[in-house]
Amino acid sequence: MVNCCGLVSEKNQPVPLKSISVELQVRDHVASVSSCLQYVNEEERPLEAVFVFPLPADAAVCHFSARIGEQEIVAEVQDKQSARDQYDDAVSSGQQAFLLEESEESSDVFKLSVGCLSPGQKASITIVYIIELSVQADDALRFCLPAVLNPRYTPAVSAAGVPEVSSASVIPYTLSLSVEVRSSDRISKLESSCPLDPLEFLDAQHTHAKVNLSSGHRFDKDVELFLYYENSHHPSAVVEAGASVAESGSLMGDPALMISLYPEFPADVMSSLASQGEFIFVVDRSGSMGCKMHHGNDAQMRIESARDTLLLLLKSLPMGCYFNIYGFGSRFESFFPQSVVYSEDTMEEALKRVKSMRADMGGTEILQPLKHIYSQPCYPDHPRQLFIFTDGEVWNTKEVLDLVKSHVYSHRCFSFGIGEGASTALITGMAREGSGHAQFITGTDRMQPKVMQSLRFALQPAVDNISVDWSVPEGVTVDMLSPSINTLFQGQRALIYAQIKGQSSGQTEGSVTLKYRLKDQPVTNQLQFTLKPAEDTGLTIHRLAARSVIRSLELQERAGGADMENIRRRIVELSVQAGVSSAHTAFIGVNKDSKQTVKGPLLQRRVPVARMMGAFGGPGMNKCGMAPRMMRRSPMQCDIQSNRMRMECDSVSFKKGMAPRMMRRSPMQAEPQKDPLLQLISLQKAAGCWELNASLAAVFGKTEDQVTNQKAVQVDGSVWATVLALIWLYAFKSDQQVEWQFVAMKSASWIRSQKPNGLSQCVCDGNALLGCQVTEDMLGI
Repeated sequence: MVNCCGLVSEKNQPVPLKSISVELQVRDHVASVSSCLQYVNEEERPLEAVFVFPLPADAAVCHFSARIGEQEIVAEVQDKQSARDQYDDAVSSGQQAFLLEESEESSDVFKLSVGCLSPGQKASITIVYIIELSVQADDALRFCLPAVLNPRYTPAVSAAGVPEVSSASVIPYTLSLSVEVRSSDRISKLESSCPLDPLEFLDAQHTHAKVNLSSGHRFDKDVELFLYYENSHHPSAVVEAGASVAESGSLMGDPALMISLYPEFPADVMSSLASQGEFIFVVDRSGSMGCKMHHGNDAQMRIESARDTLLLLLKSLPMGCYFNIYGFGSRFESFFPQSVVYSEDTMEEALKRVKSMRADMGGTEILQPLKHIYSQPCYPDHPRQLFIFTDGEVWNTKEVLDLVKSHVYSHRCFSFGIGEGASTALITGMAREGSGHAQFITGTDRMQPKVMQSLRFALQPAVDNISVDWSVPEGVTVDMLSPSINTLFQGQRALIYAQIKGQSSGQTEGSVTLKYRLKDQPVTNQLQFTLKPAEDTGLTIHRLAARSVIRSLELQERAGGADMENIRRRIVELSVQAGVSSAHTAFIGVNKDSKQTVKGPLLQRRVPVARMMGAFGGPGMNKCGMAPRMMRRSPMQCDIQSNRMRMECDSVSFKKGMAPRMMRRSPMQAEPQKDPLLQLISLQKAAGCWELNASLAAVFGKTEDQVTNQKAVQVDGSVWATVLALIWLYAFKSDQQVEWQFVAMKSASWIRSQKPNGLSQCVCDGNALLGCQVTEDMLGI
């Protein structure tokens, strides 16, 4: 039985979330997000609601308030245990109280407790958080409002005896979203995955603009915004005035500075690719990977898309490198005991095993396979690169990130979040701590181009030897608040935070010099910044700077040591001072002015978000009244049938060699038509060439005789086949070049190594056969 979304009563009647209203204010590379959730208690008795929901990774919650009728309660940050005690005391005495706290296991999961709502009473909850906007491959800044904010669950009675709420096919509330952008750079455009009203510029310089989400939007998928600036690669320095009420000399009282460093990679660097390395592909094979990529009729299963992606990756690796493939779920397995040299034999063996990969390994436990990988010795002169694919989240995110960070000097980590339910804390965290790059595949995105983009990053040179030097007047000092940055890869941006201390009697400007090295070439940028910033510009930069310091301290604390208590005290002090969330603090608000206490037995309703249900407990645990781990991911990405399958797949151990039911085709069901591009690539040899045969001819829509008869006598069959494959790629699949670029580079390199005679005539004959006009230069041969 499927219930309505939201809170439910004893009679299984909805206590609906009425609406979500979001205001997004962007300043250069960072944003402030204000979300207002409105709902009503339609129970016949007083209600306590518990709502578990995700926020983007590294978001800093900086405001939490609740309005009940005309009364507004603004919460304050306190030590977490003290806040919990105060909340429990208030609720037990019949007072209205609100508690917002961060998960102890994952920094992008928050739990909101709303205590003692009288029957019929309405509540409006406002949460404000700030965040750094991530950079996309096309230089856009991305903001994502997760649709898994929706409270939707399968009814069950948890360990605490608290009813839970199921998914529903109809979302009973709507979303409104307004966006305002202010920037030091000209705004080029703003795009979205959802319909927007026209962008309205508020100044002649196009540095100030606003836009709204079109009315009537049903919050049934992630809302993604993509912001483009004209000069995105220009470094910038933004100074923000301190709070007038804060103590001078404190982080919140002094001016704060944010530097953006987003190096541009010249074309010659982009074309310079390494031929060595150890590439380890780690693929989620939990049951939910059997869900569809999106809601369309032509949508692949996630595991099918992962198989196609592995085919591309295996065909694109350079000869002589090392590789291995791991699958993980409740357990893990690898194709080879240790990484093997890439050759025709090892590639073919891996491809055979890829074809049999299924979403049949239960839940999502990534820590153990990572530990196993890191225990393997590295190969000299072959830097280790991890590519991790998952569609969910894990209960021990912080432990996973600490493990990745502890091996950052021996490997890089590229991570891929599949679907709306993938944890931003896990995906972006692994890439950040592993000096790699994170990608999210949502909606109708195809996995292959994003993964091949990351492979290019893995093979390209990186920016290193990064240094920051300050020049400020006498009496002024600058304290770096961000951890040092060792390396930046193509497509990565660094935001550096600093505190400006002291006063200058005369000069009103300072400067910062950024130096780094790119492919052995030194690069220097000098930026000017003001020491007298305008007042009342908000405290977004200050709070993100505080968040950066808090995260560093939390990492030190988890590493252990003698000074644990002092580190914890510093975290709490800074969190309270800055008004931002941390692992040791919580927002607490109590309506002490209420003229009457709430009487009668208190009903408790837990409203977790689907993908977050395992985040507060370890394996097999149901803490906080949450559902089992099998329901951790957002059911939005699957239809109702797929959602039922998910329960079977993530919680049941399948018999050996047995695929989940949703992955088995009926005898009457036809095999899907294979993509001609993937069919062509599957025929390529590890060295880069193709053999002349009927399968290759079928890709071109020809018979083997037709293809063979056009070959010049002096031209080798493999050279002819490889030239034809390259012509076909450039002529018919140019829009997907990012996916086959490495395949083509290997092919061109192989042809050049053969030094064939009559190559120009061969290209002409190939064009004639396929009806194309591709030049020799275009093919790179």
